[in-house]
This record gives sequence, structure tokens and C-alpha cells, in this order.
Amino acid sequence: MVVNVARETKIRPDDTLPIYEASDLTKGGDLARIKLEDQLYTLRITRAGKLILTK
Repeated sequence: MVVNVARETKIRPDDTLPIYEASDLTKGGDLARIKLEDQLYTLRITRAGKLILTK
């Protein structure tokens, strides 16, 4: 089941790249799964506030 919980925000009106809040992707937790085609990745927010993406 894939659920779209991320809210897209923009810093500047002319910014063309989407920006997503990591806490939205993890629903306030510290882990999220990201699917790309048939591969699953895990996004982790560390205690130090860093992001780690693993396969």
C-alpha cells in the first residue's frame, strides 16, 4: 500500500525543485519506506538530525 502523505513546499516562487519535509514522509517518526519502481528504500532520521537512505 502506497500512501501519499508528503506535502510539497517551496522556499522561493521561482524554485522548480520540490521540497518535502522529512517528518511528513516519516509521519512524525524516524523511519519511512520509499519505493522506486520495484525497489524499496528506507529513509532514517538519526538522533543527530541527519538523513540516511539505504536499500
